[in-house]
Amino acid sequence: MAQDWWREAVIYQVYVRSFADSNGDGVGDLPGIRSRLPHLADLGVDAVWITPFYASPMADGGYDVADYRDVDPSFGTLDDARALIADAHDLGIRVIVDLVPNHTSDRHEWFQEALRAGPGSPERARYHFRDGLGEGGATPPNDWESVFGGPAWTRVPDGQWYLHLFAPEQPDLNWDQAEVRDEFLDVLRFWLDLGVDGFRIDVAHGMVKADGLPDVGTPNHLTLLGTEALPFFDQDGVHEIYRDWRKVLDSYPGRRIGVAEAWTPTPERTARYLRSDELHQAFNFHYLTADWAAADLREVIDDSLAAMAPVAAPTTWVLSNHDVRRHVTRYGSVARARAAALLMLALPGSAYVYQGEELGLPEVLDLPEEVLQDPVWERSGHTDRGRDGCRVPIPWTPDGPSLGFGDGDPWLPQPADWGRLSVAAQTGDPNSVLELYRSALAARRAHPDLGAGSEVEWLDAPADVLSFRRNGFTCVVNTGAGTVRLPADGEVLLSSAGVATEGADLLVPPDTTVWLTRP
Repeated sequence: MAQDWWREAVIYQVYVRSFADSNGDGVGDLPGIRSRLPHLADLGVDAVWITPFYASPMADGGYDVADYRDVDPSFGTLDDARALIADAHDLGIRVIVDLVPNHTSDRHEWFQEALRAGPGSPERARYHFRDGLGEGGATPPNDWESVFGGPAWTRVPDGQWYLHLFAPEQPDLNWDQAEVRDEFLDVLRFWLDLGVDGFRIDVAHGMVKADGLPDVGTPNHLTLLGTEALPFFDQDGVHEIYRDWRKVLDSYPGRRIGVAEAWTPTPERTARYLRSDELHQAFNFHYLTADWAAADLREVIDDSLAAMAPVAAPTTWVLSNHDVRRHVTRYGSVARARAAALLMLALPGSAYVYQGEELGLPEVLDLPEEVLQDPVWERSGHTDRGRDGCRVPIPWTPDGPSLGFGDGDPWLPQPADWGRLSVAAQTGDPNSVLELYRSALAARRAHPDLGAGSEVEWLDAPADVLSFRRNGFTCVVNTGAGTVRLPADGEVLLSSAGVATEGADLLVPPDTTVWLTRP
């Protein structure tokens, strides 16, 4: 594979608990992923990103890490991780693992030592412990709120408070401490030595807090997440951390990469994480949150490409992940989701595919309250159902106790009609979402120019239509409600729905994307 493989790679996200269960306990695991790697090879992806599988009490699905150098028994062993990496590499698939540096689990050895050591100790300095305000220190140190709801501070028995931007079981680390920085440099080397090809960095914008932890000053600050004004997100100090990380990544052969999950107010702020001595990619949340409308999509595409140009970084494109509502539901139809997939895969740069997206899975909106496990559900006082609806285990076969996911009942129940959306049911059906994805990824491999480069040439088109050329290809996207007639700019290579030609014109139905090749 090319040295700069990551610039136009298609990367498949595995939410480990919901991909494949090898031992019948209802929870996905590393041997399960390993057994299903042929699906990813058949799909045609270049890399797989696996969500955290480290030792964890699972207060937040593994994003509360108790030991960064071990595998949780529910997911397997370190030997299973080694075997998975080796098998993936044999199939030509690179492996990216999730790293959670903003916070640990409250069961992590460091946090337990901090609780025992008491106020003012070096052990507590690894985290953000503070005395409270008011009489007896009974008020939290500042007005910060948790992303999951409620205050961002929890009090311990000796009276101090500790910071957690997420759940109380996820205390934030203090990245002003050299010991914390050194520890994670060592964690990087541990997994790089095992052969991983990169890291997806959770809350990459959150590790550094403003000096003095100042108040936000508004009770509605969660509506402003990612803005420059927030003292706990997108602080400039994070960039020094990533410059140190880049040196470690560059010291290993094969171009190992870092991918930032960085929620920022603008694409320009995102680009700061991708300067030549920092990380390689960042998720394009500005694209993910765009409406299904030609004008909105064109604006975010232009803004994204323009922001990445000064730092010579590839733009990434993503439609769904384990934290947001699946785009079949968000866009309102499978037809739009199919069209969105072909648009994403025609754009220059790297694309991310969330497990089940290639099956056209919708968000599960009617999970019984008693099965909900996302901490957002409890922290919000049962007003926000959280993210479980996009994390339901995916179907592999039309029938069976968990539709091929495993031999036991899955940790979240699957809809009764999902068998028709399974991998087995869709394989060989030329009209299925799965075969559309397979065809699209095969076309990207057969025509490498599809993902290469950094520019698009916009063509004149009606208001509800996107039309652009790049590298010998034309992409037409009709986001409107009626069929549009356009001059056929080449031969149809692939389309998300049926298209027709009349003479020299192409008839594109609503919510349809077409790829055309030119001689």
